[in-house]
Amino acid sequence: MAETDPAAALAPRLAEDIRNKLISGELKPGQRLSEAALSADLDVSRNSLREAFRLLTKEGLLRHEPNRGVFVATPSMASIIDIYRVRRIVECRALADAYPNHPAVIRMRAAVDEARLARQAGDWGRVGSENMKFHSAIVELADSVRLSAFYAQIAAELRLSFGLLDDPELLHAPYVELNAAILEKLETGHPKEAATALEAYLAQSERTVLAAFSRITT
Repeated sequence: MAETDPAAALAPRLAEDIRNKLISGELKPGQRLSEAALSADLDVSRNSLREAFRLLTKEGLLRHEPNRGVFVATPSMASIIDIYRVRRIVECRALADAYPNHPAVIRMRAAVDEARLARQAGDWGRVGSENMKFHSAIVELADSVRLSAFYAQIAAELRLSFGLLDDPELLHAPYVELNAAILEKLETGHPKEAATALEAYLAQSERTVLAAFSRITT
């Protein structure tokens, strides 16, 4: 029986850790990743880290440049449009079919409450992180482990697209109360109305991100 390569065995967990750093906004589009710093931060060998880099490069979240190193990917306009297409299919359907007393609704409420506190403190990075938690909880309404795992990759790409904006307040401020309004519709037993509101919300968010992208590419 062949022995398991320790680096390959550890790589999926490391990839998840790095993906979570992308989702939380700790890593920015175009940022060069230091093997030494990350291996120390995650307490792993560089071989294991390189294998995780390989997995994330296949997902399109990182890119490798020969003789230069590994960098966080910068989303393209096509990828941003595709991300929002996927979000409309996944999130709106999960919300429309949701049960108002689903456990994920508690996580949605916690994300809204924490986002409001972060807004009061002017901590827009944390507002963005709570927004990501809110939408991940929407996907959890579907009760699909595979769908939630898939959405984690989409969420990482989404946070990178948010990183294209210089003004995080402009990006995140409008959506704190929009999230709250969507949640209220769900909690009061109107999931289809919540899904309709989310579809309009996603269209507005997509326009904002694409406008930011066009400004940095012109």
